[in-house]
Amino acid sequence: MLTPLDIHNKEFKRSFRGYNEEEVEEFLDKVIKDYEQLYRDNMELKENIDRLNSNLEHFQHMEGTLHNTLIIAQETAEEVKLNAKKETELLIKEAEVKAQQLVDEAASKVRRMTGEYEEIQKQAQIFRTRLRTMMQAQLDMLKAAEEDDN
Repeated sequence: MLTPLDIHNKEFKRSFRGYNEEEVEEFLDKVIKDYEQLYRDNMELKENIDRLNSNLEHFQHMEGTLHNTLIIAQETAEEVKLNAKKETELLIKEAEVKAQQLVDEAASKVRRMTGEYEEIQKQAQIFRTRLRTMMQAQLDMLKAAEEDDN
């Protein structure tokens, strides 16, 4: 990958009817400056992508954990119901209420985390769209600059 330092250190051979050396140096200085900014922006965007991917993995892991928690909560609710049937009718009703609360809380957590997960995915899509737009704009600028040079 070409770095700003590569551009800065590039030496051109001199010829009798070559380009104006000052104009070339001026242009290279501008190219270096612009390329350094693009290089920094690109590194920043890569770091943002890595951070967002890390967040996404974290939320996916949390989703799996919540799913397992929901399954465990449902299994626990069934055990409580079976044990309560062996005791009294009152204990059965209390166990059903507790089991339903556990299921409701777990379902509520899953819904909340799913919403957060979808928001992260939406933000990642927006970020990718913005990145794509910015990159396309930069490519268009480079293309326009190349056409101007020709």
